[in-house]
Amino acid sequence: MYSRSTVISYLLGLLISLIALQTLSEPLLSRQAELEYMLRHDCGSCHGMTLKGGLGPALTPDALHNKSRAYIHQSIRFGHPGTPMPAWEGLLSLEDIDYLVELLMTQAKPS
Repeated sequence: MYSRSTVISYLLGLLISLIALQTLSEPLLSRQAELEYMLRHDCGSCHGMTLKGGLGPALTPDALHNKSRAYIHQSIRFGHPGTPMPAWEGLLSLEDIDYLVELLMTQAKPS
């Protein structure tokens, strides 16, 4: 007969193996997919889920047509002090921000 601690150790090992197997079988999101999700959900929480405005202004190509890519990049990177727009500099790389600017400026539709 097996001891109680042996059975518990076996069951814990089995559980960890099943969790690892589940994690490995799930597709990993590409960084671009993560950023598109972030744009829709994190940015969308203030700018509207369709990016047509809310607490923050609209982020549609029409609304951004008179803004330069550099301005949008700076807005994302450093935020706007004194407003609810946070700085994303500590969470996003410069390449991440460039990709978000590209999405916003080219009417790419985040999934």
